[in-house]
Parts: sequence; C-alpha cells; structure tokens
Amino acid sequence: MALAIFDLDETLIHGDCASLWSEQMARLGWVDGEAFLRRDQQLMEAYGKGHLRMEEYMAFSLEPIAGRTLEEVSHLVEPWVEDVIEPIIFGDACRCIAEHRQRGDRILIISASGNHLVGPIAARLGVDEFLAIELEAHNGVYTGSTHGVLTYREGKITRLMAWLDQEQENLEGASFYSDSRNDLPLLMKVDHPYAVNPDPALREHAQANGWPVVAWS
Repeated sequence: MALAIFDLDETLIHGDCASLWSEQMARLGWVDGEAFLRRDQQLMEAYGKGHLRMEEYMAFSLEPIAGRTLEEVSHLVEPWVEDVIEPIIFGDACRCIAEHRQRGDRILIISASGNHLVGPIAARLGVDEFLAIELEAHNGVYTGSTHGVLTYREGKITRLMAWLDQEQENLEGASFYSDSRNDLPLLMKVDHPYAVNPDPALREHAQANGWPVVAWS
C-alpha cells in the first residue's frame, strides 16, 4: 500500500477554503467585511508569491472565531461546505482519488488551512485522514490561536513524518499532488510528484525536472 497525498486548496478544489470562509464570516457579520476581505486578499497574494508568514495569516483569520464554541463554528461550517465548497470540487480530483483507492493506496490530505475547515471538506470528499493546522481550544471554546507545527511549507514535512511514525507508514512509492510553489519541499521528497494546475514557479520547476503537469477541472 502506497500513500497518495493531496494538497487541498486550488488542488482538490477550485479556490482557497480559508479565503472563502473569510467571505462567509463577512456574510455572517463576524468581521468588518470590506476591510477584512481586503486584508485577506493582501495576505493571499503574499502566499501566492511564497512570501507569506503563515503565523501572521492564521492570527488574522482566526481572530473572528476567538471566543466561539467548537459547536457554533462547526454548525455553520457544515452547510457552508455543502453550499460553497461542493460546487468547486474538481471532478478530475475525485476521479484521481478513486483511482488511488482502487489500487489500494492510502489517501491523505495535507493542507495549510485550519482543521475546522479541512476536516469537513475532507469528509465531503470521502477522505478520512488529513493533516491541517491545528486550532487551539480551551473548554470547547476557540482561543484564536494555533498549536503545534503549522502544515505549511517545511512544516508539512515535519507533520507528515510524525504521522508516518505514528501510523508505522513510509513514503516508499508515495505520490503528492499540489498546485503551489509552497509545496516544493514535500513534492521533492516523494517518489511521484504531480503539479496540478500549477502556479508559474511550480510549473517551471516541474517542467525542468520532468514531473507530470496535470490540468484538473
């Protein structure tokens, strides 16, 4: 059994779930919509260029849920996944997951978004196992902070290696699918890297190294 690892945002779905959730929080009135979304866009542009400090983005994006219960947030995330995320899931991504599953591969999503979003989206995709940025909560209430290593850039490798040890797994024959230059550290670590709808930097690297470049829609 080999691992089939997938990034989430702009790889399995046509969009970034964190930014889409920011738009939802604006609709809910949890934030000053115009100013919050403008800042979100600025930070996501930095992400696209490989310049984002993920700690800064998470502190910003989690502030509106600080003091809210896990149940309150989950109650609102579930219909949002159905209404907003499900329509933008790539059909080609679902077929790829199904092909790996038919081969007996173990499916894992690893994302630089928060686990409050990644978990429900993974479930909608029929994927049981995922690694995401862990949100801190005390007594069932979100603090607005994260804990542990963030699943971003090299942090994805750190978290994945810990998971492999825990699960008594390894990366032999593993595949990893991603759209982003930020995932180059992990793409270079697996036997079968795939550039999915890649950004320019990843496309250039993939073509220079003979990696498959695939277009999902």
